[in-house]
Amino acid sequence: MLRDRFLNLNDFEVAARRRLPKSVYSYIASAVEDGRSLKMNREAFDRYALLTRVMVNVSQVSTEVELFGQRFAAPIGVAPMGLAALSSYRGDLVLARAASACNVPVVMSGSSLIPLEEVMEAVPGTWFQAYLPGDQAQIDALMSRVRSAGTKTLVITVDTPAVGNREADRRAGFSAPLRPGPRLAWQGGTRPRWLTEVLLRTLLRHGMPHFENNYAQRGAPILSRNVLRDFSDRRHLNWDHLRTIRRQWRGALIVKGILHPLDARTAREIGVDGIVISNHGGRQLDGAVPPLRMLPRVMEEAGELPVLVDSGIRRGTDVVKLLSLGARAVLIGRPFGFAAAMAGQPGVEHAIRLIWSELSRNMQMMGVTRLADLGPEFLVDMDR
Repeated sequence: MLRDRFLNLNDFEVAARRRLPKSVYSYIASAVEDGRSLKMNREAFDRYALLTRVMVNVSQVSTEVELFGQRFAAPIGVAPMGLAALSSYRGDLVLARAASACNVPVVMSGSSLIPLEEVMEAVPGTWFQAYLPGDQAQIDALMSRVRSAGTKTLVITVDTPAVGNREADRRAGFSAPLRPGPRLAWQGGTRPRWLTEVLLRTLLRHGMPHFENNYAQRGAPILSRNVLRDFSDRRHLNWDHLRTIRRQWRGALIVKGILHPLDARTAREIGVDGIVISNHGGRQLDGAVPPLRMLPRVMEEAGELPVLVDSGIRRGTDVVKLLSLGARAVLIGRPFGFAAAMAGQPGVEHAIRLIWSELSRNMQMMGVTRLADLGPEFLVDMDR
């Protein structure tokens, strides 16, 4: 039974490491260079201890939150994860359906292997995260496609002007696209459940997966000996591109990858609807500051904009601390990806409910019945 085997989000990674090929596991789990940001993301939560109030009637606790015109059951969303369909069968659909079943937000990655249109048809209301090309004509074409798919909430990731130095991936044999060879064949052969339930099942039913949503047109196949993905056009992106999108896009527009308060101010002045503070889970610039550390300063510049946070969140207490500092909601990636790899949609639903129940239980123990009642008065800064 899922509830007996997986007691917290970390349990999914331990199990998935045995289930997935080394290269695929590394793609999800690892970070850039020496993994400093990955480590600091977790350590940052130790800065704050929780202060409780007692003798409060907490028989009725609500974790509901409103985000961009939608009402959700909890302030815990599924972060965008590229190549989700490589680690679990039809992974993007699995994540979207699980989030919908739990009534929490879900963001589909632009680096996904299932067409955006298919996911939007199956799970209307899914948010879509775009990696923008550096050419305005290509951006316009991508925006037209996203709009035609029925997307209402668009998340623009802005912290990938260059590809992170993923040394661990290279050591594990991962590349994008994957390069066929004896090493990859050995990894797949020694993980027979993944080989049959994910890779061969996908090939037989849907053909070779491609990068479907980085551009308006279909991209490279996931398996190729010679094809390379070109990220160089992202170096040209600047705020003017976002201004143009804001003029064109009538739905909710969220900017993901903000760390500097001045960037939050610029995004607010452009007219975005929300911000996600993120260091990309430690997958871009090693040593980048943990989002929790920047949350109070970014909040000062964000004004009334809803601020979400990702990177390193694993426990309900992490969520409590971020909400107490002003975040409206959080996004979680890796653990839900591992949950999908282990048990498909039921696994992701179980993972969501695990941290959701932790949040609800923690609120009761702190003497809080509504998210709006959380604030800095419930935190003790242990650095002072």
